[in-house]
Amino acid sequence: MYAIIETSGHQIKVEEGQEVQVDYQDISAGETITFDKVLAYRDDDGLKVGQPTIESGTVTATVIGGEKGPKLTVQKFRRRKNSKTKTGHRQLFTKVKIDKINVT
Repeated sequence: MYAIIETSGHQIKVEEGQEVQVDYQDISAGETITFDKVLAYRDDDGLKVGQPTIESGTVTATVIGGEKGPKLTVQKFRRRKNSKTKTGHRQLFTKVKIDKINVT
């Protein structure tokens, strides 16, 4: 049994008990978050696809905490002009644990 949800423009396949990373949201650890954009749902009965979303579908999750993604290095170099720039970036994520998938 799994569901495909949309959050912040990303589609994520989730199952109950799974821990996933979503885009950073300013929510403290231990709080509950609800995703109401369920695009598809699969169980023993078969696949249910929304048009574009399943109207009565929600996914509830508990926030574990925030974390940072991998370090990305950005380098800019202009030849023959003695111009070089090196910067880095780490994206912030919120880690959540999927508690319940509710689709009727």
